Amino acid sequence: MPAPHRIDRLTAADFPDTVKGLAELLVDAVDDGASMGFLAPFDHETAAAWWQTQTPAVAGGALAVWVCHDADGITGTVSLAFSQKPNGRHRAELLKLIVHREARGQGIARALLATAEAAATAAGVTLLLLDTRTGSPAERVYGAEGWTRYGIVPAYAADPDGSLEDCSFFYKHLTTPTGS
Repeated sequence: MPAPHRIDRLTAADFPDTVKGLAELLVDAVDDGASMGFLAPFDHETAAAWWQTQTPAVAGGALAVWVCHDADGITGTVSLAFSQKPNGRHRAELLKLIVHREARGQGIARALLATAEAAATAAGVTLLLLDTRTGSPAERVYGAEGWTRYGIVPAYAADPDGSLEDCSFFYKHLTTPTGS
């Protein structure tokens, strides 16, 4: 990744100030056809409102959000949702790995993924989970970074245009699990 990019974990205090940039990034992804949980048309106000609903989880530590940015603003993001169940404290879900169309091909997705994985390990998480559209560029990144696909669910999620798409589910053990 080129030197001008920096990755920072957002604190509860600085999260509200990044909502506008995160919303722009999310709108870019949905406009590009990414299955991010939203349907077209998708505007900045709706995206910002969604990010604002994440504020309590960020403040409470249930959600960690990182942004990659350069002099022009936010170029990428990734989040980790930590399990709140007593029997699941060893796992977390990787969410919303997004790189702006104009910043792709610079290693940002891999850098964000590595950052989230390192933070998960530091937090004592040993198992990460995620899902992504089958056949997407993201699926190739996860496979290349050591994630294991454990299944495909047909017609799992809708693309922004409403078309149902298959979804691949992945896991990654960050350390050797005990008892398995």
